[in-house]
Amino acid sequence: MMEFIAVNLAPIMFVSLIIFLLLGYPVAFSLAANGLLFFIIGVELAPLSGGSINLSWPLLNALPDRFWGVMSNDTLLAIPFFTFMGIVLERSGMAEDLLDTIGQLFGPIRGGLAYAVIFVGALLAATTGVVAASVIAMGLISLPIMLRYGYDRRVASGVIAASGTLAQIIPPSLVLIVLADQLGRSVGDMYAGALIPGLVLTGLYMLYILIMTFVRRDSMPALPLEARTLGSGVTSLIIALIVAAGFAYAAHIYLYPAHGENADILGATVGIGFIYIVALLDKGLKVNAMSRLAQQVIIVLIPPLALIFLVLGTIFLGIATPTEGGAMGAVGALVMAAAKGRLSMEVIRSALAATTRLSAFVLFILIGARVFSLTFYGVNGHIWVEHLLVAMPGGETGFLITVNLLVFFLAFFLDFFELAFIIVPLLVPAANALGIDLIWFGVLLGINMQTSFMHPPFGFALFYLRSVAAKVPYLDRVTGKVTQPVTTGQIYWGAVPFVGIQIIMVGLTIMFPQMVMHYKGDAAVVDPNTINIVVPGFGTGGGGLTLPDNGGGLGLPGGLQLPGGSPLDGNSQKPADQNGGAGDNKPATDLSAPPSFN
Repeated sequence: MMEFIAVNLAPIMFVSLIIFLLLGYPVAFSLAANGLLFFIIGVELAPLSGGSINLSWPLLNALPDRFWGVMSNDTLLAIPFFTFMGIVLERSGMAEDLLDTIGQLFGPIRGGLAYAVIFVGALLAATTGVVAASVIAMGLISLPIMLRYGYDRRVASGVIAASGTLAQIIPPSLVLIVLADQLGRSVGDMYAGALIPGLVLTGLYMLYILIMTFVRRDSMPALPLEARTLGSGVTSLIIALIVAAGFAYAAHIYLYPAHGENADILGATVGIGFIYIVALLDKGLKVNAMSRLAQQVIIVLIPPLALIFLVLGTIFLGIATPTEGGAMGAVGALVMAAAKGRLSMEVIRSALAATTRLSAFVLFILIGARVFSLTFYGVNGHIWVEHLLVAMPGGETGFLITVNLLVFFLAFFLDFFELAFIIVPLLVPAANALGIDLIWFGVLLGINMQTSFMHPPFGFALFYLRSVAAKVPYLDRVTGKVTQPVTTGQIYWGAVPFVGIQIIMVGLTIMFPQMVMHYKGDAAVVDPNTINIVVPGFGTGGGGLTLPDNGGGLGLPGGLQLPGGSPLDGNSQKPADQNGGAGDNKPATDLSAPPSFN
């Protein structure tokens, strides 16, 4: 019996961890306690394991070094920076301004508020990277408006929750930082690989809303005329965008000789900056050459776009690391909040407190994972997982299907941080053995883990929305009518279609890997079989490296001079010996007396 336990300690340890978590113990302490408990068991059972357990008491001395590796990891510094940036932006009222303005822009069409929520959710994802901030902000601002104008409660709650989870897959996502760290890959590459899948997922959300406007026409009505406070003016906005595009193209042509491939980004910056200044002057001087709608859209939309460029643009251009980009984003968020007059010590204090809580949460989970992995690797658990997954029928396809089903199932009970710290390190050896690109694999897992926010019973996006949605009937402040609350069941059922869309996105990523693999660029592929390496030889004849002859032997002009009679010279004379032999007339040095310094 004891021999059986010793040989199968790895699967027993993994199942025990799942049981600890299901019992509700904190994740960080479950990981650490499980690791230490099975370390003791493993040391005692090592003699009975037949060599499958490689644990001994001195191995515990490795823990301080593993903890220091976590504490000194520069990549993880990006987490508090992006968290702080997101919370400050949420407090600055940027989400409120965006939702109001974009809602007015899309308001005349059926489902316009839903489109606005998805669009703003993508923008908030690209500026904050924090799911909680996005969901809470949109739940507080847009849910009452959607209910006021007759939106179906399930559709409204599902759109808000799903749009908030875009912050997990669209850079600068916190989970992408953690995945890059666990996979041992560059955060910049992970961001570049995840960008297109995140935009495609946003498009699928909008496609679903479009289909629903035809299938259930009354579920998402257009805004009534009296609610469109900014009036019309889409034509003016289109003309302004055309002018901005013209300036951007002209700047691109002018800058290309000096800046090359970066000229397109710099040109776009010039065009956007020009139209922003024009809109500010038009509004400030009351020229009113633009419509009020065009003014508001440009003035509200460009600052978050500038912040996105400050963070992601500098990372993609190679100007800044993700950590430096996060620091610049945090400063940019403070500047934006100050420009709106909403920066105060209370905002900074609350943002710092929330950032500290989240950073400590991540750090303690990572430290617990280090204790767990020390023991799990000591009982050859990584080899057990690798053999288990590589042996799946279907090869790489079977492995991907199995892993995604496993992650999807565990996401019902674990959040994305726990999945990233516990499950992902176990999958890396098997993915490497099958030759799977780890950036593509990480993005695929990130899309799958996004479902952990959406499906019950532990969908955190649903919890965030439930915390801000009305629980009792209330009197609408605009219409003066009694509005019924949103039930928990409506929130859960509203999320189901979007979970299905996320699963479809997993399948699309597997079918079209180039959506992610474009991060490698268009560099030429070199076939190692065509490489011919010629090592030059030494000699004085033709072929190889010929060195000039400086009076016999091997000599380099002005450099190393070797004495005549070098072994490389076949006709050389024998060098002088210590007693003054042939080839040297100098007397031999007398080593019997001490040296004289006179």
